[in-house]
Amino acid sequence: MTAGMQKFAVFAVAMIASWMVGLYVSPTWTVEEISIDAHTDDTGALYYLFEGKPAYFYAVPVGDSSLDPMRLQESGEAPPVKEEFVSSQEMRDGQMQTVYHQRIAKAHWGFWSLLPPLVAVLLCWLTREPVSSLLGGIASGALILGLYDLTGEVLIPSLATTKSAALLLLYLWLLGGLMGIWSRTGAAQAFAEFITVRFVRGPRTAKLVAWFLGVIFFQGGTVSTVLVGTTVKPIADKERISHEELAYIVDSTASPIASQLAFNAWPGYVQAFIFVGGVTFLATEADRIAFFFSSVPFCFYAIFAVLGTFLLSIEKPPFLGKRMAAAMERSRATGSLDAEGAEPLSARELQASNIPEGYSPHVLEFFLPLFTLIGIAIVTFLIYDSPNVQWAFGAALLLAAGMALAKGMSLTALVSGIHDGLKGVVLGSVILLLAITIGGISQETGGGIYLVELLGQSIPWFLLPVLLQLMTMVIAFSTGTSWGTYAVAFPLAMPLAWAIATGQELSHPELFMTLCFAAVMDGSVYGDQCSPISDTTVLSSVCTGCDLMDHVKTQIPQASVAAGLAAICWTVVAWFTG
Repeated sequence: MTAGMQKFAVFAVAMIASWMVGLYVSPTWTVEEISIDAHTDDTGALYYLFEGKPAYFYAVPVGDSSLDPMRLQESGEAPPVKEEFVSSQEMRDGQMQTVYHQRIAKAHWGFWSLLPPLVAVLLCWLTREPVSSLLGGIASGALILGLYDLTGEVLIPSLATTKSAALLLLYLWLLGGLMGIWSRTGAAQAFAEFITVRFVRGPRTAKLVAWFLGVIFFQGGTVSTVLVGTTVKPIADKERISHEELAYIVDSTASPIASQLAFNAWPGYVQAFIFVGGVTFLATEADRIAFFFSSVPFCFYAIFAVLGTFLLSIEKPPFLGKRMAAAMERSRATGSLDAEGAEPLSARELQASNIPEGYSPHVLEFFLPLFTLIGIAIVTFLIYDSPNVQWAFGAALLLAAGMALAKGMSLTALVSGIHDGLKGVVLGSVILLLAITIGGISQETGGGIYLVELLGQSIPWFLLPVLLQLMTMVIAFSTGTSWGTYAVAFPLAMPLAWAIATGQELSHPELFMTLCFAAVMDGSVYGDQCSPISDTTVLSSVCTGCDLMDHVKTQIPQASVAAGLAAICWTVVAWFTG
């Protein structure tokens, strides 16, 4: 059987299995309960803040709830509603108070819930072609859910959303346009020459610049990967740094740094999932945010990941995977920045400049749009608690275009550069949208919920942090999202950690809770960082010009060493909490 036939056979078996599961396997229903910090407006209506905006709700008494977890588990039938808000009376600070929870009904199909992400990852590994692999995973999930109209019931509803439109605007039009202008004006090359003359003395210092920028842009996630990748790529290319090295540095100083320098949106998002009834140090939103910051010294994976990229930057890594070592040797010896047969997500249009005759590049054409971008992102974060990256990239694009026209570039040449930029990132944008779609499909099929139920109950107390780490690593790798993993794992992990801490009468229950919290945080970051269906993994490849699977395969060994060291540290510290 040829390699092509083998790949088709894998796809065909996966599709048949998914179809059979959808027809003959009944889902198991569970109820996730999330604490709500409720407020009232001038009319007395209840609301809570969701993504910085008020979301109004109506709560029923807990005794009248249609989503009672015990009744749902006993009946095994689909619930009449999928979401409900309930109110109850609890004793807090010595007095009875009304508290509110959001109940969400979720289903899973046991082991088969993991099939969609497994299909996508396996096909990525076999074919090295992410678009068809992601579509295979999406098709698998759709068949399990009984959605046979792949375009009308899955792709169009997923892509025709505000989030998808925002991603297309940002990463296709704004980012692609800005990169195209910088390529056409020669601004990126002028910046590379400026930095090289003043700071860079070889591959080590060039990688240190990338690492340092990753630390500075501590907002994390997609913003960090885009800013660092596009800024450093021309310098790294000039110094013969392989795209695998650069993609790893960019990816590994994004979310890990964001969890360490957490002056960003992470604490506000995570705190909503870690309320535990009766735990005084998690009672209020302020308490939970303070708890988040107290966990920072115990986020061992993030610490080791950032330290590992620093040591790789100065070329003193304690461990180096064979693929990464081969990439470093290849690029230094031959100047080939990509492996043979690689298909970089950043197209050839962005690999070299095409400066019009008579146009003289200047480094300010890079610096001023970049500083504008960063400045607007910071100011909007300070004002609105979240950076408005569309404004930031839009202003940078307009400024870069205006400077080029003011210096004499023709409108035709400018628009041609923007066209090249759009073509350069269109494949990455498609993959990014498909990655988001399969992430949503994976959450609907309930793979994360199944893993939580499977691993959440029969565990020795001192191994709980490591098992939570492993569980969230698998969930995040399978779904391609750390934040989605937090929403699944924290509502189980935190009450479980508290129950074990009190049941075992541990000497330092709050410290034990902190370790478990850090393990969930870091396990999710690892899984998201290493997953080929993660948006940050895709964008790290796009902005550094790396082949997606080359980035995944060279990053996993280094990241796994950091995760292993973190597991040892959590186990040792947890043992002493007893």
